[in-house]
Amino acid sequence: MTEPLEKRLEKAMAELQAAQEAMARTERELRQASFAVLSSDRAVRATVGPQGELTGIEFLENKYRDMSPQELAASVLEAAGAARVKMNRHVMKAMAPFTEPSSDVPELKGFEVDWERIFGPEVLRDDDHDTATATARGAGHGPGWRDALDEDGED
Repeated sequence: MTEPLEKRLEKAMAELQAAQEAMARTERELRQASFAVLSSDRAVRATVGPQGELTGIEFLENKYRDMSPQELAASVLEAAGAARVKMNRHVMKAMAPFTEPSSDVPELKGFEVDWERIFGPEVLRDDDHDTATATARGAGHGPGWRDALDEDGED
């Protein structure tokens, strides 16, 4: 026997309220998030904010003094791009639960998000084994490890 319409509607409304509360929490966390990534030559650390905007550049250990302008520019672009991709992946992971179908209300099918179209193809590549390192800042989410420089209190 199927469940009465009133009971199904009650479940759907409860799930909707829970989803709204979870979305509000996720939005608050994402507004506080940032990622910092070192260039592969460890000369530059770039930090991006919640919308992928560049919020900081650090030139580490005076390595920039021995670099050509082109090398320094490449290091900055590499670190900034990698930090942006890390932030985009963090957003994808945080938003994933809101795209999935409901287990309690079969009528709520969920929806697909074209992350590649939103963030670009690099966001879907599995390249977490690269030489860049990242740290998540904000609401305590993100990788459980931190870059050795960050552990030394340098920030």
